[in-house]
Amino acid sequence: MFSEIKPHFIDTTLRDGEQAPGVVFNLKEKMTICHWLQQAGISELEIGTPAMGSAEISDIKSLIDAGFGFLTTAWCRALPADIKAAEKCGTDGVHISFPVSDILLSSMQKDQKWVFHNMKSIISHALDAFHFVTIGAQDASRAEPSFLNEFIGTAIGLGASRIRIADTVGCLTTRKTEQLFSKILQASPHAPLEFHAHNDLGMATANVLSAYRAGVKNFSVTVNGLGERAGNAALEEAVMAFELGEKIHCGINTQIFTPLSRYVAEVANRPLSASKPITGELSIAHETGIHTKSIMNNRQSYQLINASSIGREELPFVFGKHSGSESIRYFFKNLQIDLSDAFCADVLRQVKEQSAQQKRAITEMEIMDIYNQLLHDQSLYITKDPVVLMRTSLTQIESEWMNS
Repeated sequence: MFSEIKPHFIDTTLRDGEQAPGVVFNLKEKMTICHWLQQAGISELEIGTPAMGSAEISDIKSLIDAGFGFLTTAWCRALPADIKAAEKCGTDGVHISFPVSDILLSSMQKDQKWVFHNMKSIISHALDAFHFVTIGAQDASRAEPSFLNEFIGTAIGLGASRIRIADTVGCLTTRKTEQLFSKILQASPHAPLEFHAHNDLGMATANVLSAYRAGVKNFSVTVNGLGERAGNAALEEAVMAFELGEKIHCGINTQIFTPLSRYVAEVANRPLSASKPITGELSIAHETGIHTKSIMNNRQSYQLINASSIGREELPFVFGKHSGSESIRYFFKNLQIDLSDAFCADVLRQVKEQSAQQKRAITEMEIMDIYNQLLHDQSLYITKDPVVLMRTSLTQIESEWMNS
């Protein structure tokens, strides 16, 4: 059973999100992202990596000087030089990342002794400059369990405010995530843990929920799941999974999600998939006849998410190969045009045929073209209004002419 403690989200779009290959945010874009995140109610940001150099430090300082209301941290390697660079930024705290898996330690020419030898001095140095210091266990999902437990206990003993457990290569599944955190919390029942999920297996959002089930309450996320390789857990997806899937209120203004998501996609030059959960263009769209017929009676019959709750408007139906007569009739009724059953069937048939031939949906303008062509072919149209087309039969036309 999930606890009722709401999850806490640490947004790392400006750090891990910008580490996605080819992504670069300028200062104006970073400011705008921060504005949207504050509007959403995000209370903590990992705001950058000072060790990248003077330009990054300058950007971080500018973001801090803007006076946003969230807590800020800078990401650091376990190096004194990184802590010194972070001191120039004015952030509330730092996050210091240590490699903890054998494969990562070996690739960096380090070992477990090096980790423990450096933790005391690095954490002590950080605590002299910052009141908030979090420690990262990088590649924790592949670390040797006893070493990971000792690492966590040591970091807490040295004064770390929180421990980040990172699934750095995204190898966890929901079952393994819950097992990992259950074992960690058995060894350190009161450890203040954070989970940093990656999406290499498409499991990041699900793994966040599994970690929460095991007792974790802090989660680092990015807008759109932007990040290395397949990215991170997506802020908007994780929040809506809690809100709608588990009925756990997160205290986040979800109406910000659509403009925030689309802005980040634009400035990151990472277009959203049309079917991306929550904010994809077609994620609340409907074409299939059985769906559209039910939705006309109750939108919730085939749609979980209320469009207004994520800052969107409900979409009109999509017309194509799978459309039904009810959606065609609904479309024309909104134009004050009543179709006979036979005429509706003719329009639907041509919509299906054209969609199949062109392998795409049919636009509303194309539907009107189909409608007008059918009227012309049957000599059954009269235009009484430049906006609204009214259909009548040849007999009615003749009758009107005779009586005029």
